[in-house]
Amino acid sequence: MLIALGYDEPGSYGDPSKVAAIARKSAGGFELSGEKIQVLDGHLADRIVVSAATSDTGYTLFIVDPAHAGVTITRQSRIDGLNAAIVHLDGVSVQHDDIVGELDAGDTLLEAVFDRAAIGLSAQMLGASEQAFADTIEYIKEREQFGVPIGSFQALQHRAVSVYTEIALTRSVILAASRAIDEAPDDVPRLASLAKAMGSETFMHAAKEAIQMHGGIGVTDEHDIGFYMKRAQATYMTFGKPSQHRQRWAELHGY
Repeated sequence: MLIALGYDEPGSYGDPSKVAAIARKSAGGFELSGEKIQVLDGHLADRIVVSAATSDTGYTLFIVDPAHAGVTITRQSRIDGLNAAIVHLDGVSVQHDDIVGELDAGDTLLEAVFDRAAIGLSAQMLGASEQAFADTIEYIKEREQFGVPIGSFQALQHRAVSVYTEIALTRSVILAASRAIDEAPDDVPRLASLAKAMGSETFMHAAKEAIQMHGGIGVTDEHDIGFYMKRAQATYMTFGKPSQHRQRWAELHGY
């Protein structure tokens, strides 16, 4: 069974706490109305977990059957090649048994899931950064200009060192965040935010520099290096932007 997660909404900018979808109480349970965007593989999902406000201060997670009346799914294709969907809910009936976790406590459960998902995605971004950097180094060693490899140019060497340093720092942070899941659960929220913020920015930097050093071919689909930028753009927004995670980091440290 394939389960998709619908939490993002128009205007929420990836912030799961901004929930406009509403769950109104009904005779049999609740009726859900609202719209979720960027639901990965939502067009194929057997069930979709969606968030909906159940009070003025809290929201709840519900399991929705896409085949139920009132559910409309529009398939989309993202720039990074992944499939997503817009899920529109119009008075969709759900029961109390469809609640995931506790009523009005969806934020507690979703935050814990997001922390682990952000760390996992950060590790993926780190791997992509490392591969894009490795491919770029190989290229500038082979590509010649003025009779010498362009990797011999000091300007490109400085830029390569900058990316290398960021990757090394990001690797340390992501390793610390990954260890914390098993060894120091209380540290997971702050380290997850640090990992996501650094992972996003490092991947974006590595992808941009890779394209610059490859030159014009870097922006063509005929060369793989351009796909790293498309993936970097998508992961940058997934599970919170760096600015959101930096603010969370500050709040967790009492700033």
